[in-house]
Amino acid sequence: MAPLGLAEWELVGVALFIGSFIGVVITRVPDGVTLLGRSRCAACDATLAVRDLAPLASWLAAGGRCRRCGARIGGFHPGVELAALAVAIISVAVDRGGDAWIDAGLGWWLLALGWIDWRRAVLPDVLTLPLIALGLAAIALAPDELWDRVVGAAAGFLGLWAIAWIYRRLRGRDGLGLGDAKLFAASGGWVGVSGLPSVLAGAALAALAAAGVMMLAGTRLDRHSTLPFGPFLALATWLVWLFGPLG
Repeated sequence: MAPLGLAEWELVGVALFIGSFIGVVITRVPDGVTLLGRSRCAACDATLAVRDLAPLASWLAAGGRCRRCGARIGGFHPGVELAALAVAIISVAVDRGGDAWIDAGLGWWLLALGWIDWRRAVLPDVLTLPLIALGLAAIALAPDELWDRVVGAAAGFLGLWAIAWIYRRLRGRDGLGLGDAKLFAASGGWVGVSGLPSVLAGAALAALAAAGVMMLAGTRLDRHSTLPFGPFLALATWLVWLFGPLG
């Protein structure tokens, strides 16, 4: 593959800043809080200055603490920023130019959705529904995939909705929510109906692996335990988009 050009270096260069914004999205969108307000310390409510907002660098310089009240700042924000950087690096390792930017854009969007679902067990419509529309709009780049993606979006929603309905009938409680069905519809809009089986299989395997790791770490899981499925759908969708369906 050709060496990195200006477009790829720019993508990697903005990744930490995109990650900082994603952190704001993750914390504010589920509560319906505007994204335009200034960031504040969660402990003392002090407004953060510009020097407090440099991605990763500000957190390291302050020793992971608020400069005003000394309260410990967890690793959430630097973790999201590093995850966004990883998305950019993987994208430029797979593609170049505009394709790498599309790969990263999808990865960042899915990162926000997956992280929100992990923290809050919700997949906000304000993020899932536009992702469906963007996947279908991307057909302009590949008109020959029109029906594959349109059918994929419809099949994704109806398929997961049907699984959720059957689970509810058999178990008497919810196992999947409509948010999962909408996210799977977005998956179909991006990878097409042909990619949906790989997304579902990959998400299921990732969820099982995560449950196994949690149990090894001492977390007790039983048949009444719940594990958000959105993060695994998001991860599998991005991997299928990057590398194609399994097999």
